[in-house]
Amino acid sequence: MKKISFLLLMVSLSFTMIIAQTPDAIMWQKYEIEFTSSVEYENPVQQVRSFEITFTSPGGSVKTINGFWDGGLTWRARFMPDETGKWFFETKCSDAKNQGLNERKGYFNCIQNSRQEAIYMHGPVINPNGTYHLTHADGTPFFWLACTAWNGALKSTEEEWDHYLKQRVDNSYSVIQLVTTQWRGCDRSSDGLIAFTGCGRISVNPEFFRLIDRKIDRVNDMGLVAAPVVLWALQSGSGRELSPGYYLPDDQAVLLAKYIVARYGGNHVVWFLGGDGNYTGNYEQRWKTIGRAVFDGKHQGLVAQHPQGRSWIGEIYKDEPWLDIIGYQSSHSNAEATVNWITKGPMSRMWDKLPARPLINLEPNYEQIGFRITEKDVRNAAWWSLFATPISGISYGANGIWPWLREGEKILNHNDAPGTSLWNVSIEFPGSVQMGYLAQFIKKFMWWNFYPSQEILIEQPGDIKYNNFVSVVKSTDNRFILAYLPEKNTIRLRKPHGHNYSVRWFDPANNTYTSGTSEVEGSVITVTSPSDGDLVLILEEQSDVNLKPRDRRIVIRGRN
Repeated sequence: MKKISFLLLMVSLSFTMIIAQTPDAIMWQKYEIEFTSSVEYENPVQQVRSFEITFTSPGGSVKTINGFWDGGLTWRARFMPDETGKWFFETKCSDAKNQGLNERKGYFNCIQNSRQEAIYMHGPVINPNGTYHLTHADGTPFFWLACTAWNGALKSTEEEWDHYLKQRVDNSYSVIQLVTTQWRGCDRSSDGLIAFTGCGRISVNPEFFRLIDRKIDRVNDMGLVAAPVVLWALQSGSGRELSPGYYLPDDQAVLLAKYIVARYGGNHVVWFLGGDGNYTGNYEQRWKTIGRAVFDGKHQGLVAQHPQGRSWIGEIYKDEPWLDIIGYQSSHSNAEATVNWITKGPMSRMWDKLPARPLINLEPNYEQIGFRITEKDVRNAAWWSLFATPISGISYGANGIWPWLREGEKILNHNDAPGTSLWNVSIEFPGSVQMGYLAQFIKKFMWWNFYPSQEILIEQPGDIKYNNFVSVVKSTDNRFILAYLPEKNTIRLRKPHGHNYSVRWFDPANNTYTSGTSEVEGSVITVTSPSDGDLVLILEEQSDVNLKPRDRRIVIRGRN
């Protein structure tokens, strides 16, 4: 990260605008510019309603972002340049008399990034128009495998955070989900600080956010994307009075959210505007109002919503331009109603009737929650969710990781669960490691061209026994068919005309492959899983030699 400080020049007892050259920036990496206010405010976030910085790239494109107050007279802008060459910037402040913030001009040179992590080699995560998946800025596909560490940035020591992030990288995770303020699960940071005070007229605490700065920077340093929850929003349960998305009035929720988005917009992030909230019914207009105000084009990074359990926002938010990802939470159950919601619910029925966006289960079963969710339940929910919609990604969680549980601690404002494994034990859980196997498996294919294909399954075992549901996807060119069988079973599939397939099986628990056989009668393929437990069927067109296809074109389907 580069940082500069403007020195104000006094000429004839007044400030004079200067053109200042700042140190070099690095493409696709956070670049910081520091400004010194000429006015000291009692409550800067309330009194300075806008502080904007407009950047002009070497190629002539223009991007305006919001700056933010960082204590005392210090204000900052954090930006991620996406072109090499000479950039120019100019500021505009709502307090036009503040000559330290208004109409400041400067320029910097941006150089190529030499780091080897994907986010620096290929750029930030985007959603190409008309697609159901994510890519980097240069078009390289990005598979979402997130770990849920809600309290990680708030509670962890630097050493703990590094250990956790390295283990996630080693297990093929790509995203870390975390909370950025006090909330019902953590009432203050490890420094004993809170992000803001007040309700009708809030004040923010920059010292609190400097801790979050370090944690999000470290996420990116490890090559991972951060997914910060801006406004935790659960409307029920103990501790809800700690969650800003629940109790702040609209204007103050917008103010806090814009502050956080300005502060971390220069990082590699995907925003969760709300956390665990109800964004429908009586709350629909509130969250649309907040979303439109916060993500008004002056932000960097994609935006998702993290809804409460088994809440679907697809149809009612389909025309919201600020929402890039349709997130959902299947909740923490292996019961019939939850399984049917994942396998037969609104995601699987509606994905092709909505404008094209990634659809991701951001909170499936937490491993060990209530001591009822096993590694098999984790795998079931993940694979069913992944194949219910066009493939884009999945999130993982464990009941000891999200609260950052340590020896002798209890989970704040949640059901006490004596015996829950500590965070550092939970990251080694079988399900936690097996999600890495899932990502490694999926990335062997042109996964971005795989779409649900339940119509080729002749009989659905899940219609007889709900947790035997078989999920099927296939590539758009019919070269590959994948099916997730949660139990040993025999299934029949309609074979695409003119294609013949070899059979292999993937064991998602042990990360192993075995050859298989099939019976073909006309256009029907019959296969029987070779062992007990869950397996993934791989039907590969026999003319293919390698599991990973040579043709890496991305198929784009237009928005409806």
